[in-house]
Amino acid sequence: MLAQKDITSVSVVIPVFNEQESLPELLERTQSACAQLTQDYEIILIDDGSSDGSADLIQQAANQPDSHFVGILLNRNYGQHAAIMAGFEQSSGDLIITLDADLQNPPEEIPRLVETACNGFDVVGTVRRRRKDSIFRRLPSAIINGAVRRATGVQMNDYGCMLRAYRRHIIEAMLQCHERSTFIPILANSFARRTTEIDVDHAEREYGESKYGFMRLINLMFDLITCMTTTPLRLLSLVGSVIAGLGFLFAFLLLALRLLNGPQWAGDGVFTLFAVLFIFIGAQFVGMGLLGEYIGRMYTDVRARPRYFIQQIIRQNPLNTPNSQENN
Repeated sequence: MLAQKDITSVSVVIPVFNEQESLPELLERTQSACAQLTQDYEIILIDDGSSDGSADLIQQAANQPDSHFVGILLNRNYGQHAAIMAGFEQSSGDLIITLDADLQNPPEEIPRLVETACNGFDVVGTVRRRRKDSIFRRLPSAIINGAVRRATGVQMNDYGCMLRAYRRHIIEAMLQCHERSTFIPILANSFARRTTEIDVDHAEREYGESKYGFMRLINLMFDLITCMTTTPLRLLSLVGSVIAGLGFLFAFLLLALRLLNGPQWAGDGVFTLFAVLFIFIGAQFVGMGLLGEYIGRMYTDVRARPRYFIQQIIRQNPLNTPNSQENN
């Protein structure tokens, strides 16, 4: 059994989107893992606008007498991180654990996260050992992790693994942030004083398909870049200055070669001119794209629309009723 120390209750937050096939096993295994804890616990399942039978299964589990399951139904799909924030809003545990619904990260790791957090850590991250994803998932993940470490200065190895534990004060700090694009692991680390990581098992996906296709990974990368740092804008200014300097040097070199070798050199300079133009046009488009990302996110934040809308909450056995509204 685990020592309770200053953690007397645990909330497990699980976003669900079209996971009908994995849900029965997920519910059983998560319930069994939490039953090993000495702390009170609740298991919060957020249906993120599923189009299959996921919402019905969540309602059935939450409606059972004395159920530890809490069902939260969103009116449409808002994305994984928005769904998790909706779960945070309704959670009441001293420690909050996030878990994906695809069972690639075993729920059986929950007691280890609680035990580690009891040693005084604000955030407990995880690293997927012997990761079962394909090279097309592992390579972008490695690139993103490296970029995030350099941009934020927080040395954690696996930001993509959502099996993580957060203290209550970290959750409350995140809920006070109202930006639309939120990447929870990085945001949490920005408020944490003591963080650590533990190795966890990783399994192949047995049910359904990954919700993170190529385009969603690209969107995630832009979210990471633009929601936590203005470094790309500074780099853009630096790159623009370097390109401008090289342009002047290249123009001087072309003039000298033309005077020395005559106008027939390099096809009277037409192809060289095209090469220079393409360089500058490409740099301009990259800059416009980055500026557009920042301006678009500022526009979204200025509108201040709710990050999500909770349609229904099913709770039979509350730990504590959170003082929150259904809109955030």
